[in-house]
Amino acid sequence: MPNTKSAERRMRNSQRKNLQNSRVKSKLRRTEKEFRAAVVAGKTEEAIKLLPGVHSAYDKAVKVGAIARPTANRKKSRLAVSIKAVKPVAKK
Repeated sequence: MPNTKSAERRMRNSQRKNLQNSRVKSKLRRTEKEFRAAVVAGKTEEAIKLLPGVHSAYDKAVKVGAIARPTANRKKSRLAVSIKAVKPVAKK
């Protein structure tokens, strides 16, 4: 337990920020999972439509401080490259 008033405030702030960061990271994981599912399924058009949303989610996460800028840039780059590796599924 905190011994001073300022330590109590810091504890409350860190709890609030931890909750916010976990929400942001959860959204990141969800959007990335949807994108990767489309890539694995070979749905190139769908993946291309989802990519701007994933990029936006990473940029917003950086803006609020949930993740570092270089981490977001690296992940965005690798996700964009992953589209090129997709072999489209032949339509019947």
